[in-house]
Amino acid sequence: MRIGVLALQGAFVEHERMLQRLGVETFEIRHLADWQQPMAGLILPGGESTAMMRVMKDEGLMEPIQKAIKEGLPVLGTCAGMILLDDQHLGCMDVTVKRNAYGRQLGSFQTTYNIKGIGDVSMVFIRAPYIERCGEGVEVLSTLDGHVVAAKEKNMLACSFHPELTEDTRLHEYWLKEFVQQKD
Repeated sequence: MRIGVLALQGAFVEHERMLQRLGVETFEIRHLADWQQPMAGLILPGGESTAMMRVMKDEGLMEPIQKAIKEGLPVLGTCAGMILLDDQHLGCMDVTVKRNAYGRQLGSFQTTYNIKGIGDVSMVFIRAPYIERCGEGVEVLSTLDGHVVAAKEKNMLACSFHPELTEDTRLHEYWLKEFVQQKD
């Protein structure tokens, strides 16, 4: 199993390290040629969503990524990756995301909270978004202070926080088991 990691900007290396700890092979997607490699799933990491959208467009990646996700490619979007999936960006997930919902960099925090199907996990929020609106097919997996911070729909798992910045591998394991391996 090989997982592609969008490596345009942000916390992509940390996702690669997390997957490598789980014995999963990864490769970086920076250009359209990288996209041509076979993959079992895709990670859209945290970072700056505006910069990622611009580079995806410049590199000709936006349409192929959007098409593959809509056709069922398993995807994990964290923080900015969750923003990329929403109805205002790639339009793959039936959610509307509020950017920088928890404030600026100084408003960053870490907490432990429950994710349905996983349990209590450490959540690192850095200029984090949250989901303001969920469509009918979206299942909420976690809320924090009344705001949706983790959800899934079809082949997509999205969270507001950075699981790759902790030592806890369970969110990645959950995604691999429930989304990627189910597709095989």
